[in-house]
Amino acid sequence: MEVQLQELIEQIKKDGVTAAETEAKKIIDNAKAEAEKIITDAKAEAEKIVADAKAETERMTKSSEDAIRQAGRNLLISFRESVTRELTLITERSVSEVYSSESLAQLIVNVVNTWTSKPDAEDIAIVLNSEDLKALEEAVLAALKDKMSNGVTLKPNDNFDGGFRIAVNNGSAYYDYSAEAVVDMLSNYLSPRVTELLKEA
Repeated sequence: MEVQLQELIEQIKKDGVTAAETEAKKIIDNAKAEAEKIITDAKAEAEKIVADAKAETERMTKSSEDAIRQAGRNLLISFRESVTRELTLITERSVSEVYSSESLAQLIVNVVNTWTSKPDAEDIAIVLNSEDLKALEEAVLAALKDKMSNGVTLKPNDNFDGGFRIAVNNGSAYYDYSAEAVVDMLSNYLSPRVTELLKEA
């Protein structure tokens, strides 16, 4: 009986140790798995933080570069507009000087001589504002006296300031040499040319 009791005690001890070892192994395995999960999660979080920081840095860098490019474009556009404005003012002054001098009379004479040399040109009228007509009438009439008898006439029109217009075929067509039209024409030529020159610079 004593032997059976001893065997029973031994068996209980053995079962207890085995159960304890199994439980200990389970606890260790769970701890290892938890530790690995914590490490994996920590690595993933660290990688996400680094990736987010890199993406933000790239976004800020691109944003800064875009801002610099836009500022450069704005500066160039502003400069072009400034140069174009200055050239337009210079053109306006130059055209005004030519149109307010005796050169205007000679210019009118030259244009009329060119127009009257065309065989299909009929009823040519030189249209000037009243003030210019008074100032230039004598000089133009003197220079074009032979043309005046062939249908060339002088007419007043105060719808434009300086320069003149040529009306042909009884007013069916106008050729505008007014100061405003000439400035517009020269400015349209100068603006693209200025842009082209600035691109080459």
